[in-house]
Amino acid sequence: MARRIIALVRHAEYHQLIDAPSALQPFALTDTGIKQAKQSALEMKAFLQKNKWVLDANVHTSSLLRAWQTAKIFIELLQPTVEQQLSIKSVDDLVERSVGAVANLTIQQIEDLIKQDPRYEPLPSNWKSNSQFKLPFIGAESLSEAGERVAKYIMQLAADMQEDFDCVKLLVGHGAAFRHAAYALNVIDLQQVADLSMHHAQPVYLECLEDGSWQHIAGEWKLRSRYGAYQD
Repeated sequence: MARRIIALVRHAEYHQLIDAPSALQPFALTDTGIKQAKQSALEMKAFLQKNKWVLDANVHTSSLLRAWQTAKIFIELLQPTVEQQLSIKSVDDLVERSVGAVANLTIQQIEDLIKQDPRYEPLPSNWKSNSQFKLPFIGAESLSEAGERVAKYIMQLAADMQEDFDCVKLLVGHGAAFRHAAYALNVIDLQQVADLSMHHAQPVYLECLEDGSWQHIAGEWKLRSRYGAYQD
C-alpha cells in the first residue's frame, strides 16, 4: 500500500496583537514571516525529492490570512510542473482555537469581563494554555476541542487518499491546534502537548498506517516553555 503522509505546517510569523490570546487575528505575515515561508518551502521541495514523495495538488489551509499567505508562498516554490497546478483549499476547520465573543481582546480585557459578570467563576491561572478549559463566551472552544476538530479533518483526508504512490498532503494552519490534533491522533502524549510547539513554517510529517494509526515520521517539533505566554 502506498504511504499516506500529512505535512503539517504552522503559519510563518505575522503581525500579532500584543497580549491578545485569540488566534483569530486577521493580520498578514511580517517580512520575516515571508522569508521563513520561502526558506522552508525550498527545504520541503528538496526533502520531497529526496524521498521520492509526491505532493498532492490540493494544499489545505486555515482560512486565516497568515496561513493562506504561507500556503501561497509554498505553492509558488513547490510547483512541480506546469502540468500539475497546485491549488489552495481554504477552510475554517483548520483555524486555531476560538475564544468566541471575546476574540482579539487583550488578556486583561477578558479577565475584567469575567470579574464584572456575576455569573462566572474567576478564571484559573493557566486558562490560556489549559487544554481542557473553555471560556464561558458564545463560540468559545477549548484547545482540545480545536485539536479534535483538526484531527477529524486530517483523518478524512487520509481516508480519501487512494493513490498508488507515496503521497503527501500539505496542511497549513496553527501550532496549538496541530499539536492538539497530534494528541487526538495518539502521535504525542498529554505531557508532550504542554512541552512541544511548532517552528514557524517548518513541516512536521505524520503518516497514516494501514491499521488507521498514526506516527510522526519526519520534521522537528519545537520545545516550548510551559510557563511562557500562549501562542498559536
